[in-house]
Amino acid sequence: MGSLYMNRRIRFWSPPIVITALLVSAAAAQDNSPATSSDSLQIPDSLAFTAFLPSPVTGLSAADVPNDQGGHILVTWQVSPDDESGKIASYEIQRGESSAGPFESIGSMAGGSVRFDDGSVENGKDYFYSVVAMPFADGPGATMATTIAASASTQWVHLGRIPLFISIILLAGSILWYISQASKGKTFYMRRIAGLEAVDEAVGRATEMGRKIFFIPGIQDMNNVQTIAGTTILGRVAKLAAEYDADLQVPVARAMVMVTAREVVKESYLSAGRPDSYRENNIFYLTDDQFGYAAAIDGMVVREKPATMFYMGCFYAESLILAETGNSIGAIQIAGTAMPAQLPFFVAACDYTLIGEELFAAAAYLSKEPRQLGSLKGQD
Repeated sequence: MGSLYMNRRIRFWSPPIVITALLVSAAAAQDNSPATSSDSLQIPDSLAFTAFLPSPVTGLSAADVPNDQGGHILVTWQVSPDDESGKIASYEIQRGESSAGPFESIGSMAGGSVRFDDGSVENGKDYFYSVVAMPFADGPGATMATTIAASASTQWVHLGRIPLFISIILLAGSILWYISQASKGKTFYMRRIAGLEAVDEAVGRATEMGRKIFFIPGIQDMNNVQTIAGTTILGRVAKLAAEYDADLQVPVARAMVMVTAREVVKESYLSAGRPDSYRENNIFYLTDDQFGYAAAIDGMVVREKPATMFYMGCFYAESLILAETGNSIGAIQIAGTAMPAQLPFFVAACDYTLIGEELFAAAAYLSKEPRQLGSLKGQD
């Protein structure tokens, strides 16, 4: 029984053992045989790798950037001939302090570029540049010969701004000439501004009705040019109010505007010969808060129902709230602002509106003072 079992195991493992032995013998015989050229691995010529060396750039030059404060050198070149076929990935710009090197990379420009602004140089120091055309495939680039020495310097005159300089000279000359003519008594044509022509009528109506005049100089401080223009118009309105003995009130949103408005109104009453009629408490401070200021004015308008309201200065979202409240009581309203977003609200709710620069021309228009008229005419 045991011998039968052993015979079956030998018959089962015999084929694998024989095959393994044959393979080992064949491998040993191949290792011992001499190698021939026909046994080596052959690579087709189509698969052989050849490094691509692009053509170098041409026309390489470097020069100081004109009309600047120095510290810049402009490097220019003509693209490599291989750039037109799309074989150039980028151009590497190198800089050295000697034509013999060493050179360091200071930047890279995409293929097709023909200029590079080197803004990291010292004025008066010579630099040398080279440009390397870098292909898409890994491989060496092509370096153009270094340029001649180039250095940066500061220019005292910006030649590109000479036309602007001439324009400023002509403008200043025109203003001085018109001021001179106005001082000699010459009159100039001034386009009629309906809103300013109606100032006398509006103040006169308030006097006839025995009701107050409200002047709102905007919600910005005295560092805003619109507020300055508004206080200038306030001087004219205050002088008329003093002459007609009308009650003028000026609620403000900034403490500095209150101080300035008091001085302007006081001077106007003095020039009108009515200093005793000036009441300082009529120019008063309300609040810096935008809508709190608008709500306070609306409350006074509803209670006191003034005959005339002036809005002269810088306004924001409160413009429509103020103008609609004044319109609801039937007051004559004259507005002026240089805020484009608020002009439609004033135009819709007020009787007259000064648009943009009309607000700034109002001082010359109302005062007829020679220097202001000459300045306005010269700028026009």
